[in-house]
Formats: sequence, C-alpha cells, structure tokens
Amino acid sequence: MTTVVPTETAKPAVQASLPRVGVLLINLGTPDTADAPGVRVYLKEFLSDPRVIEDQGLVWQFVLNGIILRRRPRTKALDYRKIWNNEKNESPLKTITRSKSEKLASALSDRAHVVVDWAMRYGNPSIRSGIDALIAKGCERILAVPLYPQYSASTSATVCDEVFRVLARLRAQPTLRVTPPYYEDEPYIEALATSIEAHLATLPFKPELIVASFHGMPKSYVDKGDPYQDHCVATTEALRRRLGMDASKLLLTFQSRFGNDEWLQPYTDKTMERLAKEGVRRIAVVTPGFAADCLETLEEIAQENAEIFKHNGGEQFAAIPCLNDSEPGMDVIRALVLRELQGWI
Repeated sequence: MTTVVPTETAKPAVQASLPRVGVLLINLGTPDTADAPGVRVYLKEFLSDPRVIEDQGLVWQFVLNGIILRRRPRTKALDYRKIWNNEKNESPLKTITRSKSEKLASALSDRAHVVVDWAMRYGNPSIRSGIDALIAKGCERILAVPLYPQYSASTSATVCDEVFRVLARLRAQPTLRVTPPYYEDEPYIEALATSIEAHLATLPFKPELIVASFHGMPKSYVDKGDPYQDHCVATTEALRRRLGMDASKLLLTFQSRFGNDEWLQPYTDKTMERLAKEGVRRIAVVTPGFAADCLETLEEIAQENAEIFKHNGGEQFAAIPCLNDSEPGMDVIRALVLRELQGWI
C-alpha cells in the first residue's frame, strides 16, 4: 500500500515592496524678494544661462554686468511689487507651483510609493534641492515634469540640463524620466477651452476677439531649429478648432521680447496698439504657454498691455487667468504624470 505524504500548502509569494517614485514639478523661477537685490540675483542666474542667451561672450558679459544688472533690477522690482503675494511674501508663481504640487500629491495619495515635490529652474527651491529631497525619501526613480506646454531649448531643455548636472555628481543615480511637451494633448486643449469659456461667461462684455499671447523668442533660435514656434501654432490651431473660431477671432502673438534682435512676430504689444487704432474696443487675452500666472501674465499682460490697448482707443480689456491650480489645470498635469509613470506604478 502506497503511503501518500501530504504536501505542505504552498505559501503565497511575498510581493516585494514597490520602489519609491519621485515626481518633481519644475517651473521657470522667481526672485526670493521683491527688491533690487533679490531681482539682481535672479536675473544674474537667468541671463547667465547659455540656453537663454546663447552668446555668453565678452560683449554680453559687459552688457549684463555693466548695464543690465545695474539698472534693470530696480525697475523689475517695482513690477514684482505690483503682483507680489504679500501674505506669503513670495511671487504668485511660487505660490501656485507649490499648490499644484500639493494638489497632485493629494490626487496620487492612493499610491503610497509616489512622492511629489516641486522646484524652480532659477532661484529657490532649486532643482538640486528637489532631487536631493526625493532621494532622501528613498526615491529610486524620478519623473521630472517641466511645466511648459510648448518645448523650447530655453525652457524645457535647460531644465533637463540642470537635472542632468545634478545627477552627474551622484554615484548612485536614480532612474530618470522627463515628461514631453503637451502642446496639443487633448486634456490640455480641453482645459484651456473650458477655462476660456468659463471666464468669458463672467465678463460684463463680449470680446470682439481673443488674443493668444505666448512668450517670445529670438527668431534666430527658431531659424537654428527650435520647434517652439511650431508648437505655439499647433496649440493655437487646436484651440481654434475646439472653440469654433478662425484666425480672425483668435489671434496668435508673442510677448516679452528683450534686446534689439528680431523676435517672433507678431508682437503682443504692437498688436494691442494696432487693434485699438483699427477700432477694436473689446478684447480678451489668454496666455496658453504659461502653466501658472506670473510677472509676464499679471503685470505685462493684465497691466501693461491693457494700458496700451486703452491708451490707443480700446475700452474693455480682460486678461484670462492661466490654468494655474484650477481643477481643469490639475486634470492636465495629473493626466500627463499618470501617462508617463506607466510601468513604474
């Protein structure tokens, strides 16, 4: 008679704990203080980046250190004070970027191994401090999220440059991913359209047309192969389709030019002047290239360009807020991050 020896019931394999994943939201940057010394430190770092000013030769060093950093900080500090978050003693860009990070962390709270933080390319908190903090929390993988819908070497690429510089000093490097530009992603275009429609519904007037103003860039950068202009055009065309507008009702312009070189055209300020002189009396401006309101949207558009428009005959001007940390804005970032984290979570 054969004796059957009962076998031990197989125990379920113990699932290895998932490695911690860091998500680092990265915005452009801001001075730490709304005064000349704070702005000077910020401008020095920003304008010393060869991705921003490609020719960093002796002539530029003389102009930067001998002229710009002596004069410009005082005037720009006055502009920052116009939009400063006095309650938190920081710029709105810092306030909003922090909030985006906190809201994304809350949205991903069911994934305990995901850690969300934020950083600035220029100023504080630095990219280095952000990466160091994620590594200190045990993150073996990091997803860097440049908060620029449209790619350019002077924004997205310089973020990558700095991330790579930080990792280059490490012996034990985390695995890295970087989110791609999202200039015509469906969630982004839908969020823009929803935001525009909601804001227009609150206005006491109906704009005759809408201007989509993007940050400018020297034309020579595009001539050398930067895809930024193409991305801005693609965003605007997608937004026109979604809103049911043609090019005469949703215009594309470029703002914030600097220096004497030719920049991408048409220029926003010149367009404001021209439209007003041609008889346009009611206008709205949206800034799709900015993920968060900042000096360029709150002061340059909402104040300077509004004044240009009204000084030349315009009557009613509306600056539509950026997506910021609104629900539609957070939907865009959440969808982007979850898509790029596939395989890690």
